Amino acid sequence: MRKNFTTIAAAAAVLALGLGFGASVAEAQKSGGVLKLYHRGTPPSGSIHEEATNSTISPYMGVFNNLIMFDQHKPTNSAETIIPDLATEWSWDASKTKLTFKLRSGVTFHDGKPFSSKDVVCTWNLILGKSKPKLRKNPRKSWYTNLESVTANGDSEVTFNLKRKQPAFPMLLASGYSPVYPCHVSPKKMRTNPIGTGPFKFVELKQNEHVKFTKNENYWKKGRPFLDGHEHTIIKSRSTRVLAFIAGKFDVTFNSDVSIPLLKDVKEQAPHVICEKRANNVSTNLIVNQKSAPFDTPAIRKAMVLTMDRDAFIKILGHGQTIKSGAMLPPPNGVWGMTPEALAKVAGYNPDVAANRAEARKIMEGLGYGPDKRLKIKVSTRNISIYRDPAVILIDHLKEIYIDAELDTVETSNWHAKVARKDYQVGLNLTGIGVDDPDAMFYENYACGSQRNYTGYCKPEMMALFEKQSMMDNGPERLALVWEIDKRLQEDAARPIIFNRVSATCFQPYVKGFTTMTNSVYNGWRLEDVWLDK
Repeated sequence: MRKNFTTIAAAAAVLALGLGFGASVAEAQKSGGVLKLYHRGTPPSGSIHEEATNSTISPYMGVFNNLIMFDQHKPTNSAETIIPDLATEWSWDASKTKLTFKLRSGVTFHDGKPFSSKDVVCTWNLILGKSKPKLRKNPRKSWYTNLESVTANGDSEVTFNLKRKQPAFPMLLASGYSPVYPCHVSPKKMRTNPIGTGPFKFVELKQNEHVKFTKNENYWKKGRPFLDGHEHTIIKSRSTRVLAFIAGKFDVTFNSDVSIPLLKDVKEQAPHVICEKRANNVSTNLIVNQKSAPFDTPAIRKAMVLTMDRDAFIKILGHGQTIKSGAMLPPPNGVWGMTPEALAKVAGYNPDVAANRAEARKIMEGLGYGPDKRLKIKVSTRNISIYRDPAVILIDHLKEIYIDAELDTVETSNWHAKVARKDYQVGLNLTGIGVDDPDAMFYENYACGSQRNYTGYCKPEMMALFEKQSMMDNGPERLALVWEIDKRLQEDAARPIIFNRVSATCFQPYVKGFTTMTNSVYNGWRLEDVWLDK
């Protein structure tokens, strides 16, 4: 097989990690200590493949390894930052439909069982629904619609067999959402007592109290991790947990938990702490159940989009620092999003809010609504502040077009299951993307039949465009098509994007070796290189 550039770059990265990085900072690193973090709520489970929230992935990512992963010290995830993990190298065949990985030897799971190719096969058979054991939820099955099968070539090599060319496929495997599970552990057990090959072992979860992990003394990366463990204390009130961090009770905040307004308070009260403010590729968006009357009428969904004042959301919630976008995060933080100039040409993004709302009221009046006949609905949202706050603003905007909405808050651990089964009318949602690539975004959130397609949007002509861009190599032609697709998704009110979040993760200055990611909040929490200088 002919090795591609990524394989060569990956090998170079390993060499740099093993020789250059280790040699340059080894003297400064210290082993020991437990990293103390706060968490916003009880994780729904410990099974990363079954969840769609960083409430699970942030604490549990260190339990596992991937075949390949994004470099934990580079903030922007891209094809160029992919490095080996359980795989030592990888290459495409001549048809670019078979991707083969050579695997590490001598790796064991936390229970002492050896890792081999069969575990890789079992993991993706679970996702594809081909195995007898079943995942209870399967939010990323849509990522792998082009994956025909995974085959083992002996114990130390696997091949991913694709139905068609898909150059960006390795990006999916590098996400924190793509760990390798043990073949001998049931999905049920993985929810409550997950076992991996990673640097940390799961210890316990106590509802509304804490999640704890301890060092894997037999980790296959010699000398890692530096920490003896990490503990996440669950505090539902954001103001309470941030104040506790300011008081020095925690080493690190929850992943991207510090909003722009709160960041000012943190820096004023604790100027010594380090806060990395990043775009994080998490959009705040309107979801409308297209199967539920009267929202099965496209006109009413269009009116709801037109009444939204995106600049007001950005000014109030982000002090002008959050990002106006379509589905894809724009540069310089993301790779694939439309520029402001391109976005201004998308219907619904006209900055003349008064004109937009006048048009929306005409639509509603044509549907029989008006000052004397108002539509009463519920706006459902997850019961955490980053969902509730924009939901309140949305409700205020809907009043402008004869819609009176009541806020319906949903327990955080139940939110994704509720919207996945379409048990809502209208919702204010946050959508994070595990990989900054159109193959992840479009297939996960807008493809027909995807569990994460919460609105029920489904158009065969759009599915054809999804596939067309997926077969392209990265370059101007793929970018132009991605912009065309994104524009149509916004104008179809498929899942209208209100804004893309910018927020901070803060940590005490003695926390070393920790880097937050700028185009995905799901890929930077392995914690194997983090150490405490105290």
